[in-house]
Amino acid sequence: MFFDRCLRWFLTLCFALLFATNTSAQSVSPPTGDMIPRDVREMYDAGVKYLVKTQADDGSWSGGEGGGGTTALALLAILASGEDPNFGVYSGAIRKGFRALIRLQDGNTGYIGPSMYHHGFAMLALAEAYGAVDDRNLWPSAEQSEKSRSIGQALELAVRRAVSSQKNNPNHAWRYSPDARDADTSVSGAVLVGLLAARNAGIEVPDASIDQAIAFFSSMTSSGGTVGYTGSLEGMGESLARSSIAVLVFSIAKRKDLKQYQSALKYVTSNLEPSNSSWPEYARYYQAQALFQGDVEAWEKWNAALIRKLKTVQAEDGMFRGQLGASNDTSMSLLALALNFRFLPIYER
Repeated sequence: MFFDRCLRWFLTLCFALLFATNTSAQSVSPPTGDMIPRDVREMYDAGVKYLVKTQADDGSWSGGEGGGGTTALALLAILASGEDPNFGVYSGAIRKGFRALIRLQDGNTGYIGPSMYHHGFAMLALAEAYGAVDDRNLWPSAEQSEKSRSIGQALELAVRRAVSSQKNNPNHAWRYSPDARDADTSVSGAVLVGLLAARNAGIEVPDASIDQAIAFFSSMTSSGGTVGYTGSLEGMGESLARSSIAVLVFSIAKRKDLKQYQSALKYVTSNLEPSNSSWPEYARYYQAQALFQGDVEAWEKWNAALIRKLKTVQAEDGMFRGQLGASNDTSMSLLALALNFRFLPIYER
């Protein structure tokens, strides 16, 4: 499995560097060379340099609500840059970051806190790194201990905790605490994407777990494409982030045949203007993926506007500042741009 993922990463990188082909909306190749907008490349390089510069000595990232999710998002942003994760210029920061993430994990339960939000993003980062980051060079001999698990071992533990948390939840979904008895679509989206990424990486995830989570999202999606937050459709409200999460999980789970997918996608593609959300970076992170999965032409239009917007707000040192803390805001802004590269397996269609 390790060598399969390595070969996949290598072939993707070679393809991106050597070939550029015209494709339909249903089959999009990674843009290459001059096809990647110069503004994107410059913004991304500056943002990744900022993240590496602000990485703590222990390998983690903090700021805002620090924790496993903050470190995971920074790692995802760096992995998405396309640099070789084992020998590239950021390989040291990547290994250091994953060591920090694994140290945060409870070796008995598999939980990576301080909430299931963080656990979900941590699962996603571990899944995207599994088979691409060489475990043999992950832990220096001086740091070998009972916590020095491999990425695969850490991912399997994290999946086990997510599944057990879901089994004990009456909604068959997730909330902030792994022992919660209620659920919401925001936390559940983070966890479900992590599980789907783990399954795509070859980790065993029960079909029932995916089916029950999709059923929860279906029950929370209205005929107009808006998605409820907790428990029921009462107080539905409008949220581009939640509707985008629904489109994304339906897409990755291969449930595009559902009427809820169609209604959520229609809502998202009908609201392409920049969001006035209290957390625009969070909304853009999911909008980018939902639009790319659901309607590439709509994504291209939205992406062009996003590039112009982010170019005006990025600080000279590469940071993006919002309400989630500099690390989270920068990572999520970069990941909204990362569809221009499409190196992460989760960004495949």
